[in-house]
Amino acid sequence: MEWFNYVLVGLAAMAAGMVNALAGGGTLITFPMLVAMGVPAVAANVTNTVALCPGYLGATLAQFKDLRPQLPRLWFYLPAGVIGGVAGGILLLNTGEKVFEALVPFLILLASGLLAISDPLRSWLSRHTGTAGSSAVMAALGALPIAIAGIYGGYFGAGLSVIVLAVLGLILSDSLTKLNALKQAIALSVNVAAAIFFVFSKNVIWPVAALMAVCALIGGSIGGRIAGRIKPAVLRWVVVVIGVVVAGIYLIR
Repeated sequence: MEWFNYVLVGLAAMAAGMVNALAGGGTLITFPMLVAMGVPAVAANVTNTVALCPGYLGATLAQFKDLRPQLPRLWFYLPAGVIGGVAGGILLLNTGEKVFEALVPFLILLASGLLAISDPLRSWLSRHTGTAGSSAVMAALGALPIAIAGIYGGYFGAGLSVIVLAVLGLILSDSLTKLNALKQAIALSVNVAAAIFFVFSKNVIWPVAALMAVCALIGGSIGGRIAGRIKPAVLRWVVVVIGVVVAGIYLIR
């Protein structure tokens, strides 16, 4: 990659950090940018996963006070997320470049669709919190769909938070605030597990990953400061449109 490619990737990562802080869906910016810069699709996905892990950590720590009362649940869901993340990583590295490239537009469309329904999903959960199952058995059974969601997260990742939040809303009886905090911790476990697995592969482009991590942190900080000035819903739909356009370009190619 030439120096101006690094500049573009850094700007994309900064934009992704801002988008993730405000609305979510930053992967739909960074992944296509890496591919556009000539990075093979699998390597782009792997590098993207490793680079954006610090952002998930920051989001989880920011909501730790809502996680503290949920430690018993974490004993079920974090191992499930780790197993799913590693399984998804293994699946990705064994899929093959051509097969993954063929799946990319459909994965981007899926992620865009998940991002589009995130607001209606949150509204539905807000109306129905307290009606889901509350028993320990229901909570334990939730580990299986969490692990399945983790496989998707380790394989591609964009839209994982929406899937996890939907699963939690169906199996747990709690406030949306606590479910959202639990979702962040599960997404962190999936992405860190996949990232650690990817570290031992030869697909991580480390200079790019390091640059993206720093720029995403800067973007996240900026996004947090301007959160009151930009409507997350508007930004979310901008990202959805970008995702659909990018998927359309992939399909045409």
